[in-house]
Amino acid sequence: MLKIEGLLARLLDVALVFAGAAIASHIRFDEMAQRTFYDVFLALSVAFTLALFPAFGIYDSWRGRSKIGLAGHLALAWLLVQLCGIMVLFSLHHAAIVSRLWFAYWTASTGALLILSRLLTHSVLGQMRTAGMNLHKVAVVGCGAHCSGVIRRSAAAPASGFRVVAAFNVAPAVGSLNVKVPTFEDRAAFHRYIRSQDIHEVWLALPLSEERTILEFVAEFREELVNVRFMPDLRSLALFDSGTINLIGMPAINLVASPLSDSALRQKDVFDRLFAAAALIGLSPLLLAIAIAVKLTSPGPVLFKQKRKSADGRIFTIYKFRSMRAHVEARGVVTQATRNDPRITRVGAFLRRTSLDELPQFFNVLRGDMSVVGPRPHAIEHDDQYQKLVSGYIHRYRVKPGITGWAQVNGFRGETDRIEKMEGRIACDLYYLGNWSFALDMRIIAATVARGLIHRNAY
Repeated sequence: MLKIEGLLARLLDVALVFAGAAIASHIRFDEMAQRTFYDVFLALSVAFTLALFPAFGIYDSWRGRSKIGLAGHLALAWLLVQLCGIMVLFSLHHAAIVSRLWFAYWTASTGALLILSRLLTHSVLGQMRTAGMNLHKVAVVGCGAHCSGVIRRSAAAPASGFRVVAAFNVAPAVGSLNVKVPTFEDRAAFHRYIRSQDIHEVWLALPLSEERTILEFVAEFREELVNVRFMPDLRSLALFDSGTINLIGMPAINLVASPLSDSALRQKDVFDRLFAAAALIGLSPLLLAIAIAVKLTSPGPVLFKQKRKSADGRIFTIYKFRSMRAHVEARGVVTQATRNDPRITRVGAFLRRTSLDELPQFFNVLRGDMSVVGPRPHAIEHDDQYQKLVSGYIHRYRVKPGITGWAQVNGFRGETDRIEKMEGRIACDLYYLGNWSFALDMRIIAATVARGLIHRNAY
């Protein structure tokens, strides 16, 4: 059964969806009353909201988690709700019935209301927690810099709802903990303190080598209502910020693996396909115009096709609008385009400069070969070459390649005539993998539209 907080949150979201529609109607129309079909569309979006929001963790506890991340998840979930509604309209051939301005106002106003309501709620909770209310008291067990860092980070975020009130140093011979909370070295005294002070959480900030200590604390509080959480020090082992996954029904910690969980990959895939479908529908007149221009200005096919690598090294065929004159290269050789390359047609030069030649890749996204945002796919010959030269290159294959990416919006695009350029690109790709979030994806998409379409390195 739903908790009362979750039920109230769902009812509030439904009310805000209706409120956003009312605001949009007030702005767009002289009268508030709308045709029956608008009510049907509104009910459809409410149904999608109730179905999709839980899948994005909107109603989960966000205690101690990023509020920017919550806003990003909420914005993405609402956009997906609206994309689903649009897709249903197109499938029923009723898209022309709904006012586009009304739909835009509704999407924007409801999205703003949803995000503002969450931020206001968490702001109030944050003020309460900073004032000492609604707190979870925490005792931290550990040693060295990792333990001290955990305590300092908790102290720096009082609105998270966690308050460290004690620490236990498992290795006093190595050094004391540099913290401003009561520190224990006697285990029995520490146990008594936890029970007498009604402490809710015990965080084990320990290296993997402290297995015996971990087992002792788990056994000590197994039969009590105390949350025991393991926060391992994996900095010397893990490639990315590690995450815990469920593997064959058992918990596992990623050390060298994709930093994106299966649920995150599924959410990303749903967004990618809906975004690609909407983009192809909305850009269809432009796609047709470009195809005609390519065909009329130079002999050869409209589309350029080339083999690339997707996630896990799977080979797929990438699509682009042809921007060069038809030519044949030696087997196993791919020559990158250079500035003033004589192979590039006049129309092709414009397409490459504006990145419009990449638009057919939305078909690749729809097919599941690519993502909207991710590391840019390289020619297989270049993959084979740079994989031997650039450290970490292989990890680009842990996610699907993207139409745009963190490297591209940071200027690493175009010709890689020096190894330093490829190293910079791979550094950006690894940063993206290690810091992925839907908010980062939205930021990259916005940057691509705002400043990434035209770049001095695109030729």
